[in-house]
Order: sequence, then C-alpha cells, then structure tokens
Amino acid sequence: MLMPKSHRIALLFNANKIFDREVIEGIAAYLSSTRSSWDLFLEEDFRLRLPGIEDWQGDGVIADFDDPAVAAALARSRIPVVAVGGSYENVNAYPAGVPYVATDNFKLIKLAYEHLIEAGLRHFALFSLPEAQENRWAQERENAFRGLMRRDRMEAEVFRGQGTSAPSWDEAVQQQINWLHSLPKPCGIIAVTDARARQLMQACMIAGIEVPEQVALIGIDNDPLARMLTRIPLSSVIQGAQEMGRAAAHLLDQMLHGARLANTRILVPPAGINVLASSKHEPAKHPHVMRARHFIRQYACQGIKTGQVADYVGISRSSLESYFRQELGCSVHDEILRFRLDAAIAILGRGDCNLANVALSCGFTSSQYMHSVFKRELGCTPRAYQDQALQGQAEAAPAPQFQHADS
Repeated sequence: MLMPKSHRIALLFNANKIFDREVIEGIAAYLSSTRSSWDLFLEEDFRLRLPGIEDWQGDGVIADFDDPAVAAALARSRIPVVAVGGSYENVNAYPAGVPYVATDNFKLIKLAYEHLIEAGLRHFALFSLPEAQENRWAQERENAFRGLMRRDRMEAEVFRGQGTSAPSWDEAVQQQINWLHSLPKPCGIIAVTDARARQLMQACMIAGIEVPEQVALIGIDNDPLARMLTRIPLSSVIQGAQEMGRAAAHLLDQMLHGARLANTRILVPPAGINVLASSKHEPAKHPHVMRARHFIRQYACQGIKTGQVADYVGISRSSLESYFRQELGCSVHDEILRFRLDAAIAILGRGDCNLANVALSCGFTSSQYMHSVFKRELGCTPRAYQDQALQGQAEAAPAPQFQHADS
C-alpha cells in the first residue's frame, strides 16, 4: 500500500499567548479530521526564534503575522506561507501575495460594546496598548471602537497607558487609577486583551472602585489564566482562534497540492462571549448594597459570612439585611450563596473534577451542602449538572462561518 507523502510544516507562533495556542489547536484539529500527513515543527520552549528560517528545507509555513519580525523573515520565502493575524480596516495593510486568515477586530469590539449596552450602561471607554508595530492589532481595535463611538455620536475615551515591566508596575497602576477616577460612572470598559483587563481589575481593587457597579469590565481572548488570577470572574469575548487554525491549515493543504491562493483573505468572527461577574452591571439604588455586593463578589468563595460583609460596609447586620430585602428581595446569605453556586457551575462546566475540591474552592462547608444547594436551586446534583454541561458542549452548534474579505 502506497503511504501518503508527509509534508514538513513549520508553525511560527508564540505559544505563550492564548490566541496563538488556540490557533495551533485548530491546526491540530484539522489534521486529525483529514488524511493529511504533516510533520510539524514548533519551538519546544514556546519562544519564537527566526534566524535561519529562510533557509529551512521544509514544505510550508503557517505563521502569526501580527509579529512584524515574522512577516519580514518570511517576505522572500520560496515555500508556501499562510499568514494568521488581526484584520485591518485598510486593505493595503495586509501582506501582499500571502493568503491571510484574520480575526475580525471590528466584530470583536462590536460584540463587547453591544454587551455593555445591554447591561444598561451609557458611558464607555477602551483600555488599549501603547502604539507600536507589534501592537497594530490593538490599534485596529481602537479604530473599531472610535468608529462605533462616532456612529453613536459619543466621545471615544481611549487610554493606552504603558507597557508593564517590574520597574514600571507602580507607575503604570497609578496611571490606570487616575484614568479610572476621571471616567463618568457607571462606565463600561472594553480591554483589548484579557491580560489588559486583568491589570485594570487590579487597579479597580486598589482604588476601591466597585466592579461591575461602577466599572463593568470585559476583555478579549477568554484566557483561563486571566480568569484564575482575578478575584472577580472576568467576562471576555471568545475569539474564533481555533476556527482560524483550521482555516489556515486547509489553505496550506490546498497550496501543497497546487492551488494558487495568493491574496486570499478570510475573516473569522468571534465565537461569542463568556459572560461572568465583571460585566454583569445591575444598578443598585443604595450605596451600602453596592459596596456589600462588591465585597461578596470578591470573597464569597473564601467562606465569608453575613457579619463580615456588614463589618466591611460599616453598618449593623440588621440594617444591611433590611437594605438587601428592600432592594434585592433576598438576604445577604442568599447573595453569598448565589456567587458560590455560580463559581461551582463554572468549574463543573470545564470538565471532570473532584466534587469535594469544588465545594472547598467555592466556599461551601462540605460537598454534601453543595449537593443540597444544587438540588434546591437547580433541581439536580452537581454531578448531573456536570454531565449535562459536557453533553451540551459535545452537541454544540457548528463553528462560525467564514466571511471572505472580497464578498
């Protein structure tokens, strides 16, 4: 039996970034679903090294062209190259002669903006990155935000801040705090990445600015690491990065078999939003309720009790209970329990896990108590909920359709 030819393919990505990792996962998913035989070359330590790539004796390359050094290194490549990166408002900004798969920067920002509008907000801002060649995608997201603000006859409030490094951490945080204080409240803020959103979340915590009552925050990337590093679960727009990887692999596969696809462009829209606590803006009428919910949101999973919440707010327990009943129709304990339940639901939806550990990490006194709360509030056990969630993911709708730039 004649074995199919194996092609040597280089993947030029910085797999320290969640976006690049998910593109790689999409490439792997494409290969597992086809009969294509590729030998993949990827830096083992996830750092991209380019010297000598032009002399590499391979058959094809898929590369992250958001990095200008990568685009420059492959400008004279004699083997097929497929570029992956952000979309551009100006079509002349795309690399000439190279098929390009892009995340739709305009739709990423538009989806985040519409989510904040639906949350009842009327003031909006964008937290971006300093202008630089390697941050062109961030500037494109700025352009999208400015365009939406012009369309809706609002002033575009954009803050780039500075890049963070150990010597500049304190200065960068103080700049963010000063900017946050200058914004009208309540305000919805879109951050160009989850990493940027996490930084702003920290600045809010330091400055005593309630999230999401005063600042509702949403990032882009749906990065699990960013969520783990924030006290308040971070809402995020989910890029179609895995779909981009599948599309890029399909294009390269066609090129390896003789197809001419120069200047082909595919725009991949976002896959949706993971809506969590940071953007669930619910205007509170009373400042004591707003302050209490801010404390609960941060510490519900650490076993806090009603008395601790009242101490933080600075009023008696009975007064706080009265305000909660008037405004929310529930007790302080009910609100704490709701956040613990939401946290457990989020963990169970991610896959198989030990229920005792879930109960402990979410602030329940025991797995049996968590079991009774699930039965009372959701009508099922934690394990049954997890099974239903995983089954729903397996039966999810088809991936988003491609939108060709020339259509």
